[in-house]
Amino acid sequence: MSSRREFMKTASAAGAGLVAASTMGVVSEASAHQTSVWGGEPYTGPREMVKNSKILAIMNADGTETLGVVTAKGVIDVRAVAKKMKIAAPTTLDQLLQEGNAAGFNKVVASADKSGVAYLKESDITFGRLFKNPGKIVCVGLNYRQHADEVGMARPSVPPLFNKYNNSLAAHNCLLQIPPPSVSYKLDYETELLIVVGKQMRNVPESAALDYVAGYCTSNDFSSRDLQIELPSGQWMIGKTLDQYAPIGPYFVTSDLAGDPNNMQVKTWVNGELRQNSNTSDFIHNTQKMLSYISTYWTLEPGDIVFTGTPQGVILGMPKDKQVWLKKGDKVVSSVGQLGELKFTLA
Repeated sequence: MSSRREFMKTASAAGAGLVAASTMGVVSEASAHQTSVWGGEPYTGPREMVKNSKILAIMNADGTETLGVVTAKGVIDVRAVAKKMKIAAPTTLDQLLQEGNAAGFNKVVASADKSGVAYLKESDITFGRLFKNPGKIVCVGLNYRQHADEVGMARPSVPPLFNKYNNSLAAHNCLLQIPPPSVSYKLDYETELLIVVGKQMRNVPESAALDYVAGYCTSNDFSSRDLQIELPSGQWMIGKTLDQYAPIGPYFVTSDLAGDPNNMQVKTWVNGELRQNSNTSDFIHNTQKMLSYISTYWTLEPGDIVFTGTPQGVILGMPKDKQVWLKKGDKVVSSVGQLGELKFTLA
């Protein structure tokens, strides 16, 4: 799935007569900064991954969704500080990851105190979507041993891949608008670790794969099981990609702060009842394997995101007489490691 960013880069590079030279996981940086689609002057500095940061998205009164940085003093409003201090900096997580302007971002954070812009209270923030326009949303299915066992399926020898689309992206604390029962009623939760790519990667070996990760998030691969499984031939795409079927948040946590992605607790609560309680150590294919395998088939770009599968405890895995599908008014909480609790309510 090509994004507008990728199209603009390709068109500009062709016009300039530039050709990107790539080797095993190494790509010429010359092609990375030909055109900016974010407005203003294009960023032409070095591409760097952001470090030592916990980031959220702010839904502003004007309808825009911009960056906030969680600190001990409160949340830094990146757009407000950048404007006040006249710093050329990314104002969305997509822009930060895709352009790689960590220097501008870091300058904003360092200037927050002297800017005079007030720190925000997280409790006062309306959360926006962390991601609005990633180039690719790749999903790995059936990736926990105990989950494969509970649904009676063989453990796959390679990661089964499918995808979501940008229409499915949703924010922390959102009201997830479920379809009418005539369209789908077998609604299920799937709490997952989300991998966020930070560097372009192609044919990267497992031994180097984690070097390409910018950070991680808590996510939920919300699913319509009747559409996914019961339609003729099974319709995984339809069952996984309805509007708002990919809540992510509340934070993006950089890889240096997140901890070991292959040893994170994964939990789901529905209306306060614990439904999933596992650990990514139960992965069939660990983080390195997933990324390496995916990069065999596609070039993963900065800002691409990867859903990594869900553990046991989903409604689909329960005995038929115990399957009570999610309904309007249900409150779902997803937790992965120290990445924060993602909350949403069905509406």
